[in-house]
Amino acid sequence: MNKKKIVLAYSGGLDTSITIPWLKENYDAEIIAVCIDLGIDEDWQAIEAKALKSGASKFYNPHVKEEFASEFIFPAVQGNLKYQGTYLLGTALARPLIAKYLVDIAHLEGAEAICHGCTGKGNDQVRFEMGIAAFDATMTIIAPWRIWDIKSREQAIDYAHSKGVPVTSTKEKIYSEDENLMHISHEGGDIESPANEVSYSQILHNVNSPQEAPDQAEYVTIDFKEGRATAVNGQEMSPAEIIECLNKIGGTHAIGILDWIEDRIIGMKSRGIYETPGVTLLMEAHQRLESLTLTKETIKIKQDLSSQWAELVYNGQWYSMANNAIRAFVDKTQETVTGQVKLKLYKGNMTPAGLTSPYALFDEDVSGFGEDDLFDHHDAEGFINVTTLPTKIQKKKGLI
Repeated sequence: MNKKKIVLAYSGGLDTSITIPWLKENYDAEIIAVCIDLGIDEDWQAIEAKALKSGASKFYNPHVKEEFASEFIFPAVQGNLKYQGTYLLGTALARPLIAKYLVDIAHLEGAEAICHGCTGKGNDQVRFEMGIAAFDATMTIIAPWRIWDIKSREQAIDYAHSKGVPVTSTKEKIYSEDENLMHISHEGGDIESPANEVSYSQILHNVNSPQEAPDQAEYVTIDFKEGRATAVNGQEMSPAEIIECLNKIGGTHAIGILDWIEDRIIGMKSRGIYETPGVTLLMEAHQRLESLTLTKETIKIKQDLSSQWAELVYNGQWYSMANNAIRAFVDKTQETVTGQVKLKLYKGNMTPAGLTSPYALFDEDVSGFGEDDLFDHHDAEGFINVTTLPTKIQKKKGLI
């Protein structure tokens, strides 16, 4: 009789490294490790060897950075998605894509369960399980952090040592980090307390601190077609290549550092430090282009929906009717968001250095102080009388 199979969302980090021996101890099943490459530079052969040595029977390693960039990051840029107006959702955008591949491989292998290493306090347990449910509502989920007796990362390190599983985390450097093409997040250790000032130069991997950034400013131009970046500094690239290129440029100039207190899905606040250089540049450039090419009313509606869309994504609802409906609206707004944006980068700052579009709604004749054919200064008198009428009535009634 064939053994049952469990598909494990595997990263090679502390949590998933100890999950393999724990599953072997508690389930009579084959463990199939699935490590999704979302665009990071890793020794995948070493990660595979570690998974198999830890007890996995098979290892899958889909390389999906172009899909991640094109189908998740670029739509988020088009939507100007910032959770609570701040966080660019680098982790939240990755989870639904990972969930899709976990289910695909579970079906391919005939697995009866999918296991993830998310803690019971975190957001990712919600995102993974909502994503899995969108593709297979009957799939069994195993979440060891909600089951086992391990209560802290320190205990997890002890368990790893007891099982002979090599981990890079130590009790002195106990940060939890998530990296993909879009960002790196850092949590845990001395980062947890908002009272602590941390040394960015000791934590950041891909972004210089402002003090370490060059003393010379650099210009970057980004071309867009219908809200999607197509070229950097005149060179056409694929979506993933654009983000990789901008990550290097932005990281050099300390662009994209966020040290922030966020409200988690399950109701607690937590502190995280994020590095998102390339997409921070993309978002800034895209919003500037929209200011030139979208009407006032469109921008207002889009701002309201962007806030709601960001919260949906943060809460794991990428695969939902609401997400699809908002995305359809945003797609319509992007039809005229075509043009070129030039930014000047200097020690964490991005300042405008030029903005052009064939769909620009700015008219120099109308917006200037000179005479033009569309606007007569005398017309403003009637407009002001109508606009100020409610105020005059309130004054007459003694209400103000």
